[in-house]
Amino acid sequence: MDEGRALVLLGTSGCHLCDKAEALLTQAAAARAFTWRYHDIALEDALVSQYGERIPVLLLPDGRELNWPFSLLDILSATD
Repeated sequence: MDEGRALVLLGTSGCHLCDKAEALLTQAAAARAFTWRYHDIALEDALVSQYGERIPVLLLPDGRELNWPFSLLDILSATD
């Protein structure tokens, strides 16, 4: 998956659930060939308004969103 097709994890600092989601993504990326990046919603007011109560949220390249709680299996299924 090229960078334009990378998964995006929306989160912010101090979010323990975001830390858990990052760990799951690291495991999933080791098992599958995909890239992902972290985006801090605190950098954009619009993202805070849209996702502030829902983070972590995983944005998939096809436009779908995985809302927490998601599992390793959910990530692997979404990237299959």
